[in-house]
Amino acid sequence: MGTTTTSSVGASLLLLVFSILISSSSAEIRTSEIRLDQRSIIPFEEFGFTHFGFLELNVSAISFSNSDPDLDLSKIGFFLSTRDAWIHVIQQIQDQEIVCALESSLVKRVYSFDQLPRNPKDSHAPIANKFGIVFHVNDPGQFTLVFANCLQDVKISMDVVSTTYNTEGNGGKKGYLPAGSAVLPRIYFLYFLVYACLSGFWIFILYKKRSTAFGIHYFMLAVVVLKALNLLCEAEDKSYIQKTGSAHGWDVLFYIFSFMKGITLFTLIVLIGTGWSFLKPYLQDKEKKVLMIVIPLQVIANIAQVAIDESGPYARDWVTWKQVFLLVDVICCCAILFPIVWSIKNLREAARTDGKAAVNLMKLTLFRQYYIVVICYIYFTRVVVYALMTITSYRYLWTSVVAGELATLAFYIFTGFKFRPEVHNPYFVIDEDEEEAASNALKLDEEFEL
Repeated sequence: MGTTTTSSVGASLLLLVFSILISSSSAEIRTSEIRLDQRSIIPFEEFGFTHFGFLELNVSAISFSNSDPDLDLSKIGFFLSTRDAWIHVIQQIQDQEIVCALESSLVKRVYSFDQLPRNPKDSHAPIANKFGIVFHVNDPGQFTLVFANCLQDVKISMDVVSTTYNTEGNGGKKGYLPAGSAVLPRIYFLYFLVYACLSGFWIFILYKKRSTAFGIHYFMLAVVVLKALNLLCEAEDKSYIQKTGSAHGWDVLFYIFSFMKGITLFTLIVLIGTGWSFLKPYLQDKEKKVLMIVIPLQVIANIAQVAIDESGPYARDWVTWKQVFLLVDVICCCAILFPIVWSIKNLREAARTDGKAAVNLMKLTLFRQYYIVVICYIYFTRVVVYALMTITSYRYLWTSVVAGELATLAFYIFTGFKFRPEVHNPYFVIDEDEEEAASNALKLDEEFEL
């Protein structure tokens, strides 16, 4: 029998901190299979408990790679920890105040394997290979369920079924969503209604101005409809999880519409950025290559997202999938900016040659505005929303969802308003004075950039 070194345990604990900080809250009844796993720390799900929170833990098929009957099983077990407490636990281990996280008074020990019953007639007989426990969490907070194995060279195999929920008082109705996510079904459904109304309004615009509507405008409608369906499926997904702990298939529809919405949104930004239907009815080779890059990357990003959601942080490759998703998302966001930059460059060059300075100046201004808005949208939904999730109290995690969806809605409305079909195109109702003023503005712009 032996214990892991302080450095190896510390490295594992730091890995867990990273996993906790980037993990998304999952409240489903989750089944996890651990097979010959030697990790000293295995994080499961994170959950926001109220005063009436409960953890139901059922573990079966427990086996050890080491059959030594004298194993110190008190160093193997499950516990709950908050993020703040975990930082102090790491410090305790590094300062050698404790050897195993299960020994810390800062965590809530749920079950240690020395509690497994033995044969009363023979203490050296094999221990039971399963247990079940209902643990009442009477201190509200955001806790992560963690498995600790502080024995060196001992591999663990087991099947874990973990169920986390809050109740409405003692013996009240169970709610399987975390404290900060219980209102999400209503929020998502409200946004679905907004996008449904937006779709209806856009259909009315297309019908009223069908003579001046381009293909891109119908593509915009498809993006809005898919966004609405995605929100509806997410609302139903969260609603069923809240009531039963299972999505009942709504998660499959959510992934399908999320996949289609992601691809069409990025494709729309690329098509608008290239000026397709507005400036020219075709795509150049380099613009086609951008689409050929963005679409497969969106496929990979959606596969990574499904793997992240379905496996949970206990999986050995969970962090890898998380990094793949973040990397692909960053690449996609960068790739869709290039067509807008190319359009701005082409418009500036055209202003010097075709003599329509005012027309090109208006188009140039429009694409510059769109470029800035796209950057703001990407920054807000990828950075600011994540920051809100990190700094906001666990009870108000829904605010990050509201903020992200508001930013997305504002982006959709801006895009539709700026690139709406027009009967009287403002680009071609410009008098000579405006033309001369625009020429001077373009010259000043070129001098400024030089």
